[in-house]
Amino acid sequence: MKAVVLLSGGIDSPVAAYVMAKAGAEIVALHMDGSPYFESNVRVEKLVLRLRELTGQDVPAFIAPHGSANLSEIAKSRIPNIRCVLCKRFMMRTAEALAKRENCNAIIMGDSMGQVASQTLRNMGVEQQAIGIQIIRPLIGMDKDQIIHIARDIGTYELSIEGAGPCGIVPSKPSTAANMEKILDAERDMDVLAMVEKSVDGIVTMHP
Repeated sequence: MKAVVLLSGGIDSPVAAYVMAKAGAEIVALHMDGSPYFESNVRVEKLVLRLRELTGQDVPAFIAPHGSANLSEIAKSRIPNIRCVLCKRFMMRTAEALAKRENCNAIIMGDSMGQVASQTLRNMGVEQQAIGIQIIRPLIGMDKDQIIHIARDIGTYELSIEGAGPCGIVPSKPSTAANMEKILDAERDMDVLAMVEKSVDGIVTMHP
């Protein structure tokens, strides 16, 4: 199996990448650059290097312009509490496009059930409907303490928390049970195809 891992720069996604690589998956890293809403590129470069050491794989790594292509439009949504779900849907669309280009047959994500608003069962279902490729969530049944324990053990924890900060468009009360009709209504206000095209066309190779 070959899969794109959405490598956020946080604690969870490097652990998910490691777990799947140890299970035999060939991984390709994709970081969705959130500038100017959040900065994490330097952390991600260090995490890619660490994953290469841990897995013995080349781990091709790419960056997509998520902030300028997608978040700038999502921030204008008339329904602010669904921004995190919209964000995930656009990340997944870009990852799916890269997966097709790199001959991958799945996307790996670091989701853990109920850890944040976008990772409730309802929201994950709504997010996944944006794409047609298989999603693998190896950490889904783990709690944060378990994930941190693995991250410390494999040497990614300190890298993941280095200079970490919040996303600038997270709403004060994000929805934990997004309504599909509201999501589609919000996306009708956007040029979804153009946004995804801009994100995909802007993908560049990371050189950590």
